[in-house]
Amino acid sequence: MDWRSDSGLAGRSIVVTGAAGGIGRSVARAFAEASAHVVGVDIPGSPVADVVANLPGGPHRALEVDLSDLTAHSGIFAEANALAPLRGLAHLAAVLRRNVSIDDVTEEDWDAQIDVNMKATFFLNRAASHALRASESPGTIVNFSSQGWWTGGFGGSVVYNASKGGVTTMTKGLARSLAPFGIRVNAVSPGGVDTAMLRDGMTPEAMSSFVSMVPLGRLAQTDELAGAVLFLSSDASSFVTGSIINVSGGQLMY
Repeated sequence: MDWRSDSGLAGRSIVVTGAAGGIGRSVARAFAEASAHVVGVDIPGSPVADVVANLPGGPHRALEVDLSDLTAHSGIFAEANALAPLRGLAHLAAVLRRNVSIDDVTEEDWDAQIDVNMKATFFLNRAASHALRASESPGTIVNFSSQGWWTGGFGGSVVYNASKGGVTTMTKGLARSLAPFGIRVNAVSPGGVDTAMLRDGMTPEAMSSFVSMVPLGRLAQTDELAGAVLFLSSDASSFVTGSIINVSGGQLMY
């Protein structure tokens, strides 16, 4: 066993979705510092090109892709394989629409979150598995869930957390389905992380109440999620699949 943080990652390509977001930037940088070649993916109009341009090492690549367009998925992994042999996927992209009341949730709110957070996750995972199987080398998929899959969520995010419950179940099912091909599928389940997504729509009182439930007494910084992703993507976790790694400062214990 090689315990270096780049074990299994150095010289390989990794697709990171949501790479222009708060956590995505930190995860992309962590992979780059582990000598992987990063394909950073985010929505059209995002600053993903600037994020990728500032990563150490390389070469890396930035792609502007709307993941709700399922026809675009296979091309992402073709780009990654052209850069370097594919290692896997870290899938962070998600949509959160916070509503004060469930009565305020529209069908469009529901569709926007379910289409990206669940539907696109399944088909992107499947595209990743096809690319990894074609390469005939072991690979990894790390999805992002949320502690809300267990709690139901706080702050008007029922639909978002329902979608993350789907991601959690999907991750376990895909882990069983893809294990015969040497592909490991796991998920990271963050608690409160200091990002624009978390703060959007949260009043100061709601935020204070939320933080008071965290035993470590604070929100996580985005860098504090990257270690779990690297662990699940590296050879250090070679016998871990179907696991949901809870990174919540003790807010969720189960």
